[in-house]
Formats: sequence, structure tokens, C-alpha cells
Amino acid sequence: MTEKTWTEVDRYISGLLIPHDAAMQAALEASAAAGLPDIQVSACQGKLLRLLIQMHGARRVLELGTLGGYSTLWLAGGLPVGGQLITVESEAKHAAVALENIARAGFADKVEVRVGPALKILPQLAAAGLAVVVLSARDATAEKVAALDLGASDYVTKPFDPEEILARVRTALRHRARLAGGVSSAGALLRFADVEIDLAARRVRKGGAEVHLAPKEYAFLAELAAHAGRVVTHAQLLRTIWGPGHETDVEYLRVAARGIRRKLESDRSPGQSALRNEPGIGYRLDLARG
Repeated sequence: MTEKTWTEVDRYISGLLIPHDAAMQAALEASAAAGLPDIQVSACQGKLLRLLIQMHGARRVLELGTLGGYSTLWLAGGLPVGGQLITVESEAKHAAVALENIARAGFADKVEVRVGPALKILPQLAAAGLAVVVLSARDATAEKVAALDLGASDYVTKPFDPEEILARVRTALRHRARLAGGVSSAGALLRFADVEIDLAARRVRKGGAEVHLAPKEYAFLAELAAHAGRVVTHAQLLRTIWGPGHETDVEYLRVAARGIRRKLESDRSPGQSALRNEPGIGYRLDLARG
């Protein structure tokens, strides 16, 4: 589906299923009048974000990239009484428009707008054990890598598939729940298909039989297993496994990945592999493909 077709279908569904909302429309008009870029979420995407909050019973939400506050209104509308939304916007002009839109919609008591580069607060969130899934219109590889390196759990660009977003949010929430419960993947027994990874014993088995991996192959697999479901960037992997100074030697990772797939997934097609390559960004171990 082309982006043009996707946009037309999205607008049709929005017009059919999402009632007119005066505050939402006013926010769009105010943003356009102020000359803000037309990159806000669509009504369908906004509705999905609201449903995600309601489905998970979220009480605290962090938004990175406020723009004119259109998506902020969708998010805030899904919060229960006493819920709190912090939204971070790097441009003061955009933040000023958003504040007016938020106040007009009656969400001033639920929303706090912070002005400044959002990436600067990611390390603080990661250190606090919070999972951050970045939904962004910016698709530059360098920006994705920077966010992931600074602690984001995942990074998804528009247009996105709702099912994929739900799956990635579930993965991030599971990871956060493990951390909150004091359970680390470092001592876990992980499985996908007929492969078993015993991180505590440093053993890998396929179909019950032990498989010998080269030291770097095992280190690569173990690092992904310790962050199962999350993207681990090239720089992180290379720095951890090969050491400082090797952050750009991405070919090392390709060689290790080929070796792991040959030994553990020779009976599976590339599309079925649990060892997922995120081009230009990093790798993830997707246990759900088991």
C-alpha cells in the first residue's frame, strides 16, 4: 500500500468511525495557523493511543514530541481521574501552541508540558526502570540509534501498523514488569522454537542437544537474550562484545548472526528467524517467533 492510499483509507475510516470533536479540530486549526509542520498523528492513530492507555489502565504517560498538542489531547483523554501526562517538546513555539490547545480542551490539570530536547531525559527514565516506546515521524537512522542508545525500549516510525504497535508495547511492558519484580533475564532460561538458552549455565541447546557456539557468537546471542524483545543497537553490541573502539565494525555482527542462524535456525526460513535484524540500527531476539 502506498502512503497516498494509506492516507486516504485512514481519512475514510476516521470520518466514518470517529465523531467530530470541537477541541480536537480547534487544536488542528491553531497548529496550522501558527505554521507548525503537518506531521501530527491522524485521528485513527490518536484513537489507538487512547485505547492503549485505557486497555492497560495506565495512570502515568510520557509523550516525547508535543508539537501542537493534538496527540497529547488524545492521550490525556484516555487517562483516569488523577492520571498524569508529561509531554516533552524541544521547540518553545510549539510548546506555547500546545499549552493553549491543552487548556482549551480542559486538560490543564492532567498535562505538564516540558520544553527541551527529549533525548536528554531518556537516560533518567531508563535508570528508573521505565520502558519508553518512541512513536515518531522522524525516520533517520541516526535518530533511532541515538534514542535506543540513550535508553528507549523501542522506536517506531509513522505510518505504523496497529498490531505491530500493540506487540511492541506488550514487549516493553513485559520487560518493565520483569525489572519491577526483580527478575532479570541474566539468569533466565529462554526458549524459542526448539532452541533453549540457559544464560546461567552458559549453554545453548537445540532439540535437546547441546550446540557449540563460537565465543563471540555466544556473547552476541547472550546479550540479545538478556534484552529479549528489545532492540540492541550495533554500537551497544560491539562495545559490549568486542570492546571500545569497535563501535563501527558492523560486519562483525553480520558474521556472528550468520553463524548463529546456521547452527540454530537452519531449518527455518529467514522470515521465521527469531534473530531479527533492524537495518541500520541493531538486532533483537524475538522469542514470540518460537
